[in-house]
Amino acid sequence: MIRNATQADSNEISDIYNYYIINTYSTFETEPVSPSEIATRINQVQEEFKLPWLVLEEEGKVTGYTYATQWKIRAAYKRTVETTVYIDHQSCGRGLGSQLYIALIERLNQSDHHSLLGGIALPNDVSIALHEKLGYIKVGQLKEVGYKLNRWVDVGYWELLLK
Repeated sequence: MIRNATQADSNEISDIYNYYIINTYSTFETEPVSPSEIATRINQVQEEFKLPWLVLEEEGKVTGYTYATQWKIRAAYKRTVETTVYIDHQSCGRGLGSQLYIALIERLNQSDHHSLLGGIALPNDVSIALHEKLGYIKVGQLKEVGYKLNRWVDVGYWELLLK
């Protein structure tokens, strides 16, 4: 079941996200994020930015989440958002990322948003395949913009235009 995230999901979302913070360079955060910080972020996305934050729940457990957030603060960027998806590392490879992203894209397509951006720390063949399967096209790459886990990391950007 895919539904809107609530504050009650913060513990499970934090657990999912913290795995990636600690073990991968998929995110450039370097310190684990508390459930209370996740709750604040959910609230900001849903209430302040008026954007979707969705979770996928299986048998009462959150196994993944996706959201869109403001890409830049300047007024002319207001119809462009950055999209994100994370799946519990033990649930990967089952198509959950596609299910979540499709639901997010459908929601954004019903709004006045026009451009969706996905930033991907490289290399990440799985994330690239997911984005491209859903119609995102690579539009650029920034060299060595992050340093994590003792290596420099490039970030590629993929874009999906709506309407």
